[in-house]
Amino acid sequence: MNGITNFFWSMGPWNWVILAVVLLILEVIIPGISLLWFGVAALIIGGVTLALSSFAPEIAAGFSWELQLICFAVLSVATVFLIRRYSGPSVDPSDEPSLNTRALRYVGRTFTVVDPIVGGRGKIQVGDSLWQAEGADMPAGTKVKVVGVNATVLIVERAS
Repeated sequence: MNGITNFFWSMGPWNWVILAVVLLILEVIIPGISLLWFGVAALIIGGVTLALSSFAPEIAAGFSWELQLICFAVLSVATVFLIRRYSGPSVDPSDEPSLNTRALRYVGRTFTVVDPIVGGRGKIQVGDSLWQAEGADMPAGTKVKVVGVNATVLIVERAS
């Protein structure tokens, strides 16, 4: 038998543990590749194989390397799917959901038209800056309420 066949033929618990350690080290070294769950699967197969060989040698004899590889493959796929299903991104709801969309902060607030809104477009004064505004035609000086946002353009209507 050649070396690879002999390695698989004698696939014992320590070979699985070594494979698990190698996969876990590669998980740390190679960014962007998820080998952790394959390492966990190899560790589980190694543990099962060790337990069988220690406590039930007659069952361990039937746990061939082919069956071990099949169990490893099934367990690897199962751990990947289970982890993806039950460990979603841990994103806490923000107390400021509009933090990165500044224009949304102005919805519901009242401002003054600086450049008259003509043809549906004009400018309003927001703090110390001017913002593009869309809405019905209105002269400068009119108080408007922001009712929506279209990208960086504030959608306004006459304040009541």
